[in-house]
Amino acid sequence: MTSSTPRLHALSAALLALTLVAPAAQAFSDDEARRAILELRTQIKQMNDQNQQARLQLADQMDLLHQEIASLRGRIEELGQRASPAGGNGGNAPKAPQTGDPQEQAAYEAAADQYRNGRYKEAASSFSTFLQSYPNSNMAGDAMFYLGSSQYASKDFKNSIQTMQSLVKNRPEDPRAPDALLVVAADQIELNDMKGAKASLQRIIKDYPGSASAETAKSRLKLL
Repeated sequence: MTSSTPRLHALSAALLALTLVAPAAQAFSDDEARRAILELRTQIKQMNDQNQQARLQLADQMDLLHQEIASLRGRIEELGQRASPAGGNGGNAPKAPQTGDPQEQAAYEAAADQYRNGRYKEAASSFSTFLQSYPNSNMAGDAMFYLGSSQYASKDFKNSIQTMQSLVKNRPEDPRAPDALLVVAADQIELNDMKGAKASLQRIIKDYPGSASAETAKSRLKLL
């Protein structure tokens, strides 16, 4: 036997060992891959379940929000009908305030007529012009309230907030102040400012506890 024979045997043994080890290593790798796939599937299922639950919760919240917006819109319409600036609704609402200046009275009545007929953008412009022309009018409080209400109805929510907050700030004792804050809350809900809406509703309850708007605010807070 030549000297190369032992080396050949050694090489053959090494190749045999590698041949035997390779399938075991491959089997181990396959098992690991299967476990990883199962774990990944489990994680994906958990994520899908969590996402489904989150979607259901979001849907519930959106339903409540839509109910709240509809309710506040109804309340604002009720306020407009109960105290229409032009004394509409078959004469059931109070008459518009009177002034000794025929031009001032006519300007107010023109804006009020636009509001009553649902021409809110025109009404907002007319009430704004009225307030610029007659800032000290005894109808200024009513004009500010219906300006803010017209802006809300026109989806000009940010300006509606500014108008109504100005009314409350400058005329805190005005009978329309709590209703003005109710409109502010409605504006904030439309702008998805839930924190601001809660604060406005809580302010009504705190500052105007005996008003009808305070009772409305209490019920609205339960939905937010």
